[in-house]
Amino acid sequence: MTEELKDLSFEDALTRLETIVHELEAGRTKLDDAVTAYEKAVALRQFCENKLKAARLKIEKIQISPDGTIQTEPLDKTEE
Repeated sequence: MTEELKDLSFEDALTRLETIVHELEAGRTKLDDAVTAYEKAVALRQFCENKLKAARLKIEKIQISPDGTIQTEPLDKTEE
């Protein structure tokens, strides 16, 4: 599963995950197929979480100090 995920975009992975969830919620899947689908869903969820985590790490807040120095800090840093 990891090999087929590596070239997937976040949006495509999320769409696949939503499709699996809807299929499982419908309850029309055989038990063995449901277990396989669940395992794929877990892998897709982890993939999406990792993509989001990586994106968060890239986003920074740009600040200009009173002396004109430009600095960056994590966007989610609490304001003081």
